[in-house]
Order: sequence, then structure tokens, then C-alpha cells
Amino acid sequence: MVKPTPTVDRNLPRRFADFDTLVEAVDYAARGGKGLNFYSGRGELVQSLPYAELRERAIKAARRLMALGVKRGDRVALLADTSPAFISLFLGCQYAAVLPVPLPLPTSFGGREGYCQQLHRQMSSCAASVALAPREMIDFVRQAAEGLKMDFIGTHREFAEIAPSSAPLRTPKHDDTCYLQYSSGSTRFPHGVAVSHRSLLANCHGMGKHGVQLVDDDRLVTWLPMYHDMGLVGCLLTPLCCQVSVDYLATEDFARRPMQWLKLMSKNRGTISYSPSLGYELCARRAGADALASLDLSPWRVAGIGADMIRADVMRDFLRVFEPAGFSDKTFVASYGLAECTLAVSFAPVRTGLEIDVVDERQLANDKKATPHQGGINGVNGGTCREVVNCGVPLPGYELEIRDETGSLVGEREVGQIFVRGNSVMSGYFGDAEATAQVLSADGWLDTGDMGYRVGNALYIVGRTKDLIIVNGRNHWPQDIEWVVEQLPGLRSGDSAAISIPGQNDEEVATLVVQCRLRGLDDRQMLINDIKKSVQKSLGINCQVALVPPRTLPRTSSGKLSRSKARDNMLKGMLTPIEASDPVLARL
Repeated sequence: MVKPTPTVDRNLPRRFADFDTLVEAVDYAARGGKGLNFYSGRGELVQSLPYAELRERAIKAARRLMALGVKRGDRVALLADTSPAFISLFLGCQYAAVLPVPLPLPTSFGGREGYCQQLHRQMSSCAASVALAPREMIDFVRQAAEGLKMDFIGTHREFAEIAPSSAPLRTPKHDDTCYLQYSSGSTRFPHGVAVSHRSLLANCHGMGKHGVQLVDDDRLVTWLPMYHDMGLVGCLLTPLCCQVSVDYLATEDFARRPMQWLKLMSKNRGTISYSPSLGYELCARRAGADALASLDLSPWRVAGIGADMIRADVMRDFLRVFEPAGFSDKTFVASYGLAECTLAVSFAPVRTGLEIDVVDERQLANDKKATPHQGGINGVNGGTCREVVNCGVPLPGYELEIRDETGSLVGEREVGQIFVRGNSVMSGYFGDAEATAQVLSADGWLDTGDMGYRVGNALYIVGRTKDLIIVNGRNHWPQDIEWVVEQLPGLRSGDSAAISIPGQNDEEVATLVVQCRLRGLDDRQMLINDIKKSVQKSLGINCQVALVPPRTLPRTSSGKLSRSKARDNMLKGMLTPIEASDPVLARL
């Protein structure tokens, strides 16, 4: 019978990622009994992988890579499924001093062709010499690799049949690049972020010791994808470098049965887990009385939130549903980060729950000032006020500045562009000096592309710079417009994208692209009218509406809504409105 790796191991003192390289971290973790555990979609333990066994597999993978003739610093493309094979290969690259490049699964892409094009661009941009994938995905990879010069493309099984090299393993150095992490590409084509061993271990140290403040009985449970920085760094590399056991549920299994995540938390007494707002929302929506009765979420002490804008209303709903199962309002821990900073930049304090700033929406939009709303929380998101979540203070080793369009620092509660500098900031985008220079200054300051403000040392995020919609000289945050729309009956979170498109005189016109499940023309027209009235009443905006079929709004590789891609697709005629949309949009 397969048994999970233990939560507590008194024989190996915890080290908070204070190593020179990831290889040293693996070697140390292998001296203890903790490790990784892989569960089926029905919650059954399929495989237990202690860190000692993981190290052995990684070394074998390294020797096979060396047998293929890969050189120090070569790139190895790995389709990042949630499996022992992917993790062994990722770590095997470290023992061979080559760079693993985690690639996304096809769950977030519109069709085979679009997915293969994405893989092709990523493998081409990093000049991968080897590509490995599970058997069921290898045809996608082979199609994507057409026209590329690669030394080996194969399945995990085919790779395992290669006779290993007997040459000495290669040792990476502290400042060497450890891996390439592709950003989600929500505002531009994804670039390969070059993450060094130094940056990785500094971020793992900051998250483990200062962010979640690991204790002896901590156990992490996750469904996040391995190709996203929060899944890879937050839920694999940080627990490995800080010697924590992890329970994995594949992302596709979570999508089918969201409650399985919470069942695993309950069953294994998980104490730490992360999710974007969508994950919490799905569970609150799917929870039934029977499932609630069997859950015990009282051990859960860090319910991390990140990867997209944090929706306070979603968190309140999750708390309302699962508080009877022992979930505490003090468990939520908001954070802020991005792949260009390895992962985390700031954490809210543990054991305090969400801290929400209710600000005047009109002053936020027009004057770029986060003025506290006099009416408090009443009427939130009704056009006069907005909830903004405290994402905490920067981790040790980070400097953070908020600047205006001229580059000057702004004062407290003034909204501006967020710049960070620290020991976890990327060295650059791999092979793209021009793109690097656009966001990373010579003195190490990174333009995150995000907008926010500070209250004391605490950071509050209000949106992406490039997503801002300007209509008649007024600024509008797309999240606010989308929130208004998604309160209408029959619409869900993620059903709408607020963008702007050129009007008849090249002026920007606010446009709602909305996924519609209604069949009748009259019903669709009524929905359009309701959307327009709601947005006008709440925000004073006259908008156009384009209804599109369900599941057609584009997503990034991490599953986030891509407004920029939705805008491009609309203008290129690739996102076609269905009947009963605004006539001007139907002609695009």
C-alpha cells in the first residue's frame, strides 16, 4: 500500500533555502524522509516520491541528458504536467547544468493549432535542443517543433531507454541561470525569464521564512500548474528548498472536481495552499451539504491568494461557505508577485486575514488618488467606491517605488507605476536584450507593468498599466467594469472582458466582450440592454457590447483573462460576435 511522505521529520533540521544552488538544496532535502505525493482525480494516492528517490531519478535523468550530448547551458523544453517524470527531468537538468524550460499544457488555448504555435514560438525563442513530453502529448510537441533544429524529441519512456553517460555530473554555480520561466503573456508575447540560482534561492528563502513563516507541522496541498511561476516556485521549489512535504492534484483534475482540493486539505491536514481567486470561487460554487459535513479545514493556516487581482467579494463568499467546516477568516494571506521577480514580491502578515481598503472610485480613476470612501463598505463596486486588498510589505531584500508618468516618486495613497529592485529580480529575458531594456534599468529597477499605491509600507494593486481604459479623458479600470457586468443574472466571474477599440473618429470606445449562453435573440438583446444600463448607472460609461459563445475569451498560459488578446482578436476578426450584438461590433 502506498503511503504519503511524512509531514514532520525531526531528524533533519529545517534550512530556509540557504544554499548556493538548487542542486545543494536537493541534496540536503534527500537526507530526510519528506517528499512529494501525487493523487488521482478521485483523491487516491497514486505515487509517493521521497526527496531521496527524487534525487536519484534526477541524477539518472542528468546522465541521460549528457548522453544526448547536451552542453552546459543548453535548453531542454519540458511539457510541464503534474507528474514525477516532469519534476525528475526539471531537477535532472540542474545536475547536468542545462536549463529546463517548462512549457504549458493545452488547457488554456483555443484549439490545437493555436497551442502548437505557442509551443513553437517558445521553443524557437529559447533555441531548445531537446523536447520531452508525456506519451499522450508528444504529437503536439512534434508538430510544434516542425522547422526547428533539435537533437532529440521524445516521450518520457523513450528518454528513459537512453543509456546514461558515465561522465561526471556538472555542477552549476550560484550566479548561473537555473531555468527559463515563460511569463503568462497577458499583455505581450511571453518572454523567457532567466532565473538564476541566486534569485531562486533568495525568493524561496523569503517566502519560506518571512512570507508563510514555515513551522514543523506544515504540509502543502496544491493543484496549480507546474508551468506557472506560482505552481513551479511556490508549490515545488520552495517546499523542496525548505524541506516540506507536498500533495499534488493535477490541474485538469481540479478543473473537473474542484472540491477534491479541499478534501485533500482535510484528509491530509494540509496547512498551506495557494490559489487565484477563481479557485476559491469554483469551490464555493460547487460545495454541497454532504461535502461540507465531511470537511475539517481547521488546520489550514495559510490560504494564499495571488496570480491575478484579488476579489474580496469572492473571498467573503468562500469564507461564508466553508467557515462551518473550520475555515477561519484569519487564514487568507494576500500576496503580490510576478515571474520577472522569480515569484513573490510582497506578503500580507499571516494570521490577520484580508485587510481591505475601501476607496472612492471616482478619485481613483480621475485623480489617481486612493481616497478612503466615507461610506465605508456599503455600496462597494456600485460606481462610488472600490475594495482594494492589502498585498502586504515587500520581502526582505526588495526595494519598492511607485512612480508617476515622468518617473517621479508619488506620495502615500497616490496611484502610480510599481517598480521593484532586489535579489530575486530576473537578470533579463533570455536572448532578448531589447525587451529586457524596456523593463529593466541599468541600476536594477524593474518596471512591473502594474499600477498601485502604498499606505505606510503596505502595497495595494489596482490594475495593469496597459489594461487601463481611457474614455473622454477619464480613466477606467477594466476590473470595475467587469464586476458590474458579472453581477447580472446568468453571468459568472470571468465571463466578460472590458477593452477599448477605436471608434469612427479613432476615439477609444469602451467595449464589453461577454460570453453568452442564451439562445433566443430577444433574450440576447435584453442582456445587451441590461449590460449597458448597469454600466451607465454604476460608472457613467456608454459602452458597446459584443456577445460571444462560451469559452471563447482568450486566456494566458496560467488561465488568466487576456484582455489584450481579446482586443487583438476582435480587431482581427478572430473573435466574432454572435447575433444580437451591437451592429458596429458585428461588422468588425
